[in-house]
Amino acid sequence: MLYRDGTRLIIRDHAFRPSRSSVRPRRGKSAPSRQQARTEATRRRLLAAAERIFARKGFEAARLEDIAALAGYTRGAFYANFESKEDIFFALLEQWVAERLGDLDALFERYKDPAKLLRALRDHYADISKNRDLALLSVEFKLFAVRHPKEHARLLARHESLRAGGGIFLDRVAKSLGRTIPIQSAAASTALGAMSNALVLDHLLDHTGLAEQDIQYLLGIVFDGILGATAAK
Repeated sequence: MLYRDGTRLIIRDHAFRPSRSSVRPRRGKSAPSRQQARTEATRRRLLAAAERIFARKGFEAARLEDIAALAGYTRGAFYANFESKEDIFFALLEQWVAERLGDLDALFERYKDPAKLLRALRDHYADISKNRDLALLSVEFKLFAVRHPKEHARLLARHESLRAGGGIFLDRVAKSLGRTIPIQSAAASTALGAMSNALVLDHLLDHTGLAEQDIQYLLGIVFDGILGATAAK
């Protein structure tokens, strides 16, 4: 069955992949076919539409039909690429994580001096708070999972996989700096994200009570508290 963009009704594997994998073919393998390129283009357009719809209406009020229509496709085209609204939300989150990891890899390449690297990573973490849509959607999705017990276990599994990835990265940062994280790395990753989201929500509610510079300062303190312990000799 063909849709207007030429894609076929195929249920795809939505395992996490870095965003560059769809652009740069692996060595020893041929470049993506025209069909694969069209499928990837469809997926990107659906993701972009979902981000706009989620930001505009919120996670729970968003409809698959609205996402598909904004991208210029049918509901069937949506299901050819994603299993559900939760699935495309996690795809958005995974895309965001892949982009951030790419940015962090670039920092590791750029800064060889540990002190400069630590400062760059600290600033990068503080800058994450500027992504207002991500903070709002993250909170909304967690509320959805808590309020729907039947979906909770399935959604928690996806969330834990992302949290574990963040913990692995923090371990890498600590090791490169000769430091140790005082709590479990996955818990540290969760804490960093939770603090950023909480401060952003309060700022959006009343920016006069919590200014942008206040958020940057407070997030810097949290970052220092988690990654500020020097490893034992």
